[in-house]
Amino acid sequence: MKTIQLACAAMLLATACTQTPEKRAQKLIAQLTIEEKASLMMHDSQPVEALGVPAYNWWNEALHGVARNGKATVFPMPVAMAASFDEPLVNKVFTAVSDEARVKNRQALESGRVGWYQGVTFWTPNINIFRDPRWGRGMETYGEDPYLTGTLGMAVVRGLQGPSTAEVLKAHACAKHFAVHSGPEWNRHSYNAEVSERDLRETYLPAFKDLVTKADVQEVMIAYNRFRGEPCGVSNYLVNTILRGEWGYKGIVLSDCWAIADFYEEGRHGFSPDGPHAAAAAVHNGTDLNCGDTYRFIPEAVRQGLLDEKDVDRSLERLLAARIRLGELDGNVEPWASLPDEIVEGEEHRALSLKMAQESIVLLQNKDDVLPLDPKARIALVGPNANDREMLWGNYNPVPEHSVTLLDALKERVENLVYYKGCELVGDDISAERLDEYDVVVFAGGISPKLEGEEMDVPLPGFKGGDRESIELPEVQRHLLQALHYSGKKVVLVNFSGSAMGLEPETQSCDAILQAWYPGQEGGTAIANVLFGDVAPSGKLPVTFYKNVEQLPDFEDYAMKGRTYRFFEGEPLFPFGFGLSYTTFAYGKAQVKGDQLVLEVSNIGPVDADEVVQLYVRRPADTEGPRKTLRAYKRVHVPSGQSVEVSLPLTEETFLWWDEARQRMVPQKGEWELLYGGSSQDLDTLAYTR
Repeated sequence: MKTIQLACAAMLLATACTQTPEKRAQKLIAQLTIEEKASLMMHDSQPVEALGVPAYNWWNEALHGVARNGKATVFPMPVAMAASFDEPLVNKVFTAVSDEARVKNRQALESGRVGWYQGVTFWTPNINIFRDPRWGRGMETYGEDPYLTGTLGMAVVRGLQGPSTAEVLKAHACAKHFAVHSGPEWNRHSYNAEVSERDLRETYLPAFKDLVTKADVQEVMIAYNRFRGEPCGVSNYLVNTILRGEWGYKGIVLSDCWAIADFYEEGRHGFSPDGPHAAAAAVHNGTDLNCGDTYRFIPEAVRQGLLDEKDVDRSLERLLAARIRLGELDGNVEPWASLPDEIVEGEEHRALSLKMAQESIVLLQNKDDVLPLDPKARIALVGPNANDREMLWGNYNPVPEHSVTLLDALKERVENLVYYKGCELVGDDISAERLDEYDVVVFAGGISPKLEGEEMDVPLPGFKGGDRESIELPEVQRHLLQALHYSGKKVVLVNFSGSAMGLEPETQSCDAILQAWYPGQEGGTAIANVLFGDVAPSGKLPVTFYKNVEQLPDFEDYAMKGRTYRFFEGEPLFPFGFGLSYTTFAYGKAQVKGDQLVLEVSNIGPVDADEVVQLYVRRPADTEGPRKTLRAYKRVHVPSGQSVEVSLPLTEETFLWWDEARQRMVPQKGEWELLYGGSSQDLDTLAYTR
């Protein structure tokens, strides 16, 4: 008997080595019943023991660390990472994330059961455009610009998935949510997004195209909302004409969680009469995997003649082939088995989280150079976010064993530090204490992932369903800051939020303002290092900071007119790409040399620091298009008193622009303006003809 078992195992191994994943998948499919096929097309895929197919849960999260699976390193939220404008560092972060994921997956395999959130198919990155600061999930994105979102999104994918030549693919990344999806949260199950073809292809789709055509992302998640009257999951135009047709995508298309149920459940899209019709429509359109359980109706849909079983087999072949490439179907974890357990929230990854947090912090205001703080200054720490560990972690987060709040970090550095909370994030009560003996008040304020996020019940003024109705600092914090200012103290606001804040009154009541986002488990240390000048601030805003909601269009209007730095014609509080330093940079005159824009950047201040050099383009003849749009950037380190030469590529894609006749983005000839500098407003211009 033992001899027979060994012979069977050898035959299976030989088959695995000689057949393509697709051929192996086809052989398995030929032996499955329709019920078994349906069970393998839902996120909680059931085992088929007779064929040696184990159970597998496709639903795993790694937005900024391996989430919902015990301890792991918590990196800053994606919008914070976007503020670094550091593509190589983002890639390092997600290489670390996938390293930890493989360790945790191996540990689960060794325990005998791989459960929910213990797999290696990750539903990240979120590359939707953060078009409106009221959207609660904007903190999961890489900002408001299509180019920045695309470049950083590709860095995420490459870090997570690892080398495409590996014998066993390291992990899956997933581009989501396809497409035209960015709030409101409260009506996402019934909303119909209507946009022009130009807005679709100029703003909402470029990052998805980048991840599909350049980074080989393995999964694409369909959004909840309708697009031009149809649920995204049955949009032939989005899925088949564009994604699989124009872009040649061969990977997995999956639904957002319970999004296919939205096709027929009362009060939602009203597209399908019942479950079998919904399942048939989604599978026929090419949605391979259902996060949810609507695909339990697949057998009935086939029996009723609503769905051809060949469509089921097509999707299932993609799913099983993917599991084979990941080594999951065979229990093969090579070449990732040698990754040691100690890397999970280990010293090296915590240092990486700290570095990313430091690069993400944006100095918005610094009157009279109040920062960096004098180490001998008498400092008081006030504010509702000073000692909140969970706030640091953001959402879709791991739970680390070690976190450093701002209070923790300042206690290590400041003798006789006084701390009091002062107020809650929202409310009416202020607890004031006399601070006569103190020179500087550091106020840790802002909001929290408990107030903004995905589809949340937040019964508080200014918040709705996870989104915000006001973008300003909650009134109780505003009043406390004004009181501290009137008392004659120097006030440094450290603002924690996952979105742009309307801080116009705070530019008067505060001497300095740091935007700290949700900075991850090492956030307190990172902020302290910036406050005291150990690290010069170098983050740049990946979103526009408006003055108030009066500057914004209707939240439910997906037209880009009046939105983001590319189309906003007003005066922002702080522009996209903006961020101060503790030094001063001077830009030399740029020249075009071959296929490069070359310029010199000099540090004429007293501090070694990083600068993010930004290149925008404008097409003067087009009065309907963007006022300017980012097409290259580079983070460079410039020592005090020195200069560096910076080269930014000028490629065909630099000059992609809308072609009305072809209804596409294509490289355009003619007159251009190349705009370069340290933010989207502080720019020099070079006329250019191509």
